[in-house]
Amino acid sequence: MTSLVNCDWVAKHSSDPNVRLIEIDWDGLQDYEAGHIPGALGWNWKAALWDPLERNFPSDEDFAARLGAAGISADTTVVFYGAPVQFGTYAWWVFKLFGHADVRLLDGGKVRWRLEGRPITQDIPKVDVSSYTLGQRAGHIRAGRDDVMKAIGETGTVILDHRSLEEYSGERVGLPGKPDVGAERYGRIPGARHVPFDSLLNGDTTFRSPNEIREIAGRFVTSPQQPVISYCRLAHRATLASFAMTELLDFENVRVYDGSWTEWGSMVGMPIER
Repeated sequence: MTSLVNCDWVAKHSSDPNVRLIEIDWDGLQDYEAGHIPGALGWNWKAALWDPLERNFPSDEDFAARLGAAGISADTTVVFYGAPVQFGTYAWWVFKLFGHADVRLLDGGKVRWRLEGRPITQDIPKVDVSSYTLGQRAGHIRAGRDDVMKAIGETGTVILDHRSLEEYSGERVGLPGKPDVGAERYGRIPGARHVPFDSLLNGDTTFRSPNEIREIAGRFVTSPQQPVISYCRLAHRATLASFAMTELLDFENVRVYDGSWTEWGSMVGMPIER
C-alpha cells in the first residue's frame, strides 16, 4: 500500500464510501470555500488537529468525536491535501500519531489537480456521522524538547532543519515574505543540518522522485536506520520531510519535533547556533 496517491486515484475513488478526502487550510477556510476538489471536506489545521486550549493535540476522546462527526471510522481511508501542501502532510502525520490505519496524501494536491484541468467546486459534501474507535498512538514518531536536547552532539542522531535559508541562518524567524514572527530568538538548534522542505518538491508541488530525495537527504542521513529528528517553525514543513523520508524512502527512525523553532527559540536558556 502506498501512502502517496495521484489525481487519477482520487478521481477513481470519488464515489467510494470508504474514502474520505479532506483539504487542510492554513488560514481559516478561505482556500476551501473559494474552490476545492469535489467531495472534499474542508478543515482548518488548528481547529481540526489541536486541543482547543492547550498547545497540544486533542485528547483521544475529542479526536474520536471529531472524526466521527466527519463520517470517519477506524477503517476509512483518509486522503489529505493541503493549502499549502505542507498542511496536508501535517494532518497525515497527526493521524499517524493517533494510530489511524490508512491515511494517505494526494501528490501535488489542488495545485496538481488544477494543472490537470480537473473540476473544482464550492459544493460542500454531506456526511453521515460515524463512530470512531481509536488505534494505538504511535508516540515513536514524535520528539519533544528533551529528546532534542539529548540528541545535540549525540553520535549517530542527525537533526534536520527544514526551514528557509533565511530562517536557518538566523536572519528571520518567519517565512520570507510573511510577518517576521514566530519566536523570540533567531538561529537554529546547534548541529542542525539544512534540508529545505521545498527542495523535496517539484514546481507543481508533487514530490520529487525517490532517487532525487535520497540524494538530497543522503548528504546527512547515511542509512535508513539512522535516527533523525526533523523540525521547522511549527512542524508543517518537518512533516513533509518526514513523509518523504518514511513513505518514499522507507527510513525507519524519523521523529518530528512538533514544538519546533516556535518553542525552542522562545524557551529560556536553550542553546542556539547561528
